[in-house]
Amino acid sequence: MLYQRSSQLFAEAEKVIPGGVNSPVRAFKSVGGTPIYVKEAKGAYLYDEDGNRLIDYINSWGPMILGHAYQPVVDAVVEKAKLGTSFGMPTEIETQIAALAVSMVPNVDKIRFVNSGTEACMSAVRLARGFTKREKIIKFKGCYHGHSDSFLIQAGSGAVTFGSPNSPGVTQGTAKDTLLATYNDLENVKMILESNPGEVAAIIIEPVAGNMGCIPPQEGFLQGLRSLCDEHGTLLIFDEVMTGFRLARGGAQELFGVNADLVTFGKVIGGGLPVGAFAGRAEIMDYLAPVGPVYQAGTLSGNPLAMAAGLTMLQEIERDKNLFKRLDEKTAYLEKGIRKVLEEKQVPFTINKIGSMISVFFDIREVVDFDTAGYGNNETFKKFFHGLLANGVYIAPSSYETWFITDALTYDDLDFTIGAVDKVFS
Repeated sequence: MLYQRSSQLFAEAEKVIPGGVNSPVRAFKSVGGTPIYVKEAKGAYLYDEDGNRLIDYINSWGPMILGHAYQPVVDAVVEKAKLGTSFGMPTEIETQIAALAVSMVPNVDKIRFVNSGTEACMSAVRLARGFTKREKIIKFKGCYHGHSDSFLIQAGSGAVTFGSPNSPGVTQGTAKDTLLATYNDLENVKMILESNPGEVAAIIIEPVAGNMGCIPPQEGFLQGLRSLCDEHGTLLIFDEVMTGFRLARGGAQELFGVNADLVTFGKVIGGGLPVGAFAGRAEIMDYLAPVGPVYQAGTLSGNPLAMAAGLTMLQEIERDKNLFKRLDEKTAYLEKGIRKVLEEKQVPFTINKIGSMISVFFDIREVVDFDTAGYGNNETFKKFFHGLLANGVYIAPSSYETWFITDALTYDDLDFTIGAVDKVFS
């Protein structure tokens, strides 16, 4: 495939945009080469500036669960735009989508809309600190909760030592209040809590990790976190920016039968438009201004275009009772096909999947946390990525990102993808 137009556009972008991109993973740094510039998308397909058609397994990092340019969502946005694009005042549609979201998600009484997943997670942590009157949080190595200062922390010299910033601009003062734990390791979390008695406001976690590849929680892990939080008076925050309304109607809480105290959303809840939200029990959510002391605000929060897209998307998910079954079946079909090819080609690999999220790691060892995710052969992944791209299949340009399956994918698309994998390793 030719990417002359994309290459030209990237060269122009580098002159006026840092690194040529507005989000780092788009720059292809981990796989090499020049990023692909998208001109349009429809259903399961991307169409780039050079006229190539690509089967899409990113789907805007998750929200396009029903496919790109899904007509009811497009129509809702167009009609709402005709009435005005932003008011900075309350609108009826905010209450409509809030009521629907609360009815779909377990253990949630109230929800507040913001503009991104980063904002949602940042606000949820602030609320947790205000509610508990504690300052420290526990996050897990490899889980990504946006680029707020509190989350850009890497591990220190040991499991219970303070973290250190892994981005310039994050202060040591911020870092000292973020404690790093190992995903799928309950004993590690227990040790951190016991070493910081009465000081941890919240544990925040992706209930299914998606930013170190797809890594599901091991049996009993989330249940164990719930018990530890109850024991230590700590709030449990599920970051469901990726998993919310994707793995089940009520997200990971429904899927695993574990109640979080606060839940953050993004992606699907905006139907592809910039939006985020955080939700929880009334006693916690009512700590927010204007009824409570914890301040959070945003002129574009509850933007009518985002609300129209999100409401339509959630209504479609609510209406289609077989959606998640179809997504699960398509993901299982793809996994079976890729597994068969890689076994026949004698390629060392591990595949993780849950629901409509799936990742291929090029190592035979089990992948359960950030360290084991790093076992994969990155040179093999680079060849895999560019080989699929050359054959018309677009996956995330990083081995540390999950793939997302969309309902718009046909079984012919899945067979085409499996065939492309076969070509790559032939």
